[in-house]
Amino acid sequence: MTAIVSPADESKRLDVFVAECAEISRSAASRLIEDGLVTVGGVVLPKRYAVKAGDEIEVDEPSLFPMTSVTPENIPLDIVYEDADIIVINKPSGMVVHPAPGNMTGTLVHALLYHCGDSLSGIGGVLRPGIVHRIDKDTSGLLVVAKNDKAHAALSAQLSGHHIEREYHALVTGHLRETDGTVDAPIGRHPVDRKKMAVIKDDAHTARAAVTHYHVLEEMKGASYVRLLLETGRTHQIRVHMSYIGHPLLGDVTYGGGKTPFEKSHASLLDGQMLHAKRLSFVHPTTGESVSFTCPLPDNFEKMLSLLRKESQ
Repeated sequence: MTAIVSPADESKRLDVFVAECAEISRSAASRLIEDGLVTVGGVVLPKRYAVKAGDEIEVDEPSLFPMTSVTPENIPLDIVYEDADIIVINKPSGMVVHPAPGNMTGTLVHALLYHCGDSLSGIGGVLRPGIVHRIDKDTSGLLVVAKNDKAHAALSAQLSGHHIEREYHALVTGHLRETDGTVDAPIGRHPVDRKKMAVIKDDAHTARAAVTHYHVLEEMKGASYVRLLLETGRTHQIRVHMSYIGHPLLGDVTYGGGKTPFEKSHASLLDGQMLHAKRLSFVHPTTGESVSFTCPLPDNFEKMLSLLRKESQ
């Protein structure tokens, strides 16, 4: 279920709003929130959060989540930074962030529980402990995880206030008209395919403002290497926006990629969209210092870049 908060519902507690929209008791709504099954703009927030007009509230169907606990799994993690409050992970493509239908094992959460034990924030609930934000299964790169509730609340506030800087690198089809540009187009659930998102301009109740800034780093034969900065963080935002302007990501069959001769001839290197969360900058929730983390492009991304450069000579 997805609901957009109207001005009339502004300032209601999250558990109250969910109870009213889903037509369930407030205690049942609280359990959903505590289990991490409710997100606000893709972020897990506590039940006492006061909703704002325009907030997109998503409630996962509880019948699809029979588990009441997640078993830790000894899965290697690429840890970029860790202290008593946060852990920054370089997630590989192919790994799901948290348990969901079809991916109930082998997720980042399973690996974090093994590595951190009980040292994860409880705000995200049973299924999403410590998870402040997500990146898609087939997107690689950085995300920050909270190891206590205080850190989680502080990071969530920065995220909802657009104060966390997230830089992505991507390979897209074709050549963009301008070297630098901004895509400012609202995103909502696709009106026909509910598993997809789409640019929706004629219905403010089903779409939320979405802004992506891009800079072309390099042009090659039939493709461009671009840097992208998120001003907002909607589901699939970069993938939807780049497809919307006619330059879908290489390998992104969901939003129009995967069709060029180059992609077809090098399909073995495309394990999903060519999108990497390369830099993450925010204010440390305890020290108050500005911190920034980077990670290298994954091997298959580098190989794709090398092949494109070679074919462009």
